Amino acid sequence: MREVTREDILTSTNSLHGSKRHHTLSVLRSLFRHCKKTGTIFRDPAARIHIGRHDYAVVQPLHPAEIREALTAAATPSARLALTLAAIHAARPKAIRELLLDDVDLGNRRLVIAGHARPLDEFTHRVIVDWLDYRRSRWPDTANPHLILSQQSALETGPVSKVWITNALRGLTATLERLRVDHQLEEALTHGPDPLHLATVFGIDEKTAIRYATTARQLLQTPLECDTPD
Repeated sequence: MREVTREDILTSTNSLHGSKRHHTLSVLRSLFRHCKKTGTIFRDPAARIHIGRHDYAVVQPLHPAEIREALTAAATPSARLALTLAAIHAARPKAIRELLLDDVDLGNRRLVIAGHARPLDEFTHRVIVDWLDYRRSRWPDTANPHLILSQQSALETGPVSKVWITNALRGLTATLERLRVDHQLEEALTHGPDPLHLATVFGIDEKTAIRYATTARQLLQTPLECDTPD
């Protein structure tokens, strides 16, 4: 350990990129900091090495076939509603689970997701109405205030579980989370990579909005790859 130099660390990590380099340097800095503190080494070779900010991979839009696969897998009323909320309103799985009946205003066509009010489009309106009809017929006496119910949660007052809400699309490329990200990315590509617009539409924080805008800008600047015939 005492023979390791700053140059050794840089040589071993310069071939790494993105999250792998970020993670490796973080581990090495923690290791050498601990060794110096305990007296194993006298000089910390990683002390002045700048880790840099985390480089996020450029997210690619979902392929239409991947979206169709998710639509086919969402075969129950609850799964269709969850998919709709993720794909059209960019709702996180946690926010979908925690939606209350009071968050839905069918008359004024408004939906509140994670404290952010959104207009209720015709398709989502129809999916929610179908779900509410099913919910009333399946659990007419439930006291649970949450919009989405499972057989278990209908007997309680809490939200459905994390596993339950994502179960229908598990193993697919187009999970609820990927569908959410895909919609935000589509918005950035369609209306331009404007962080302020994204933050306003989706109620996301500035850092997240900037990341989506940056991704959209990179995709817009990348030449399209044309499919060649077999």
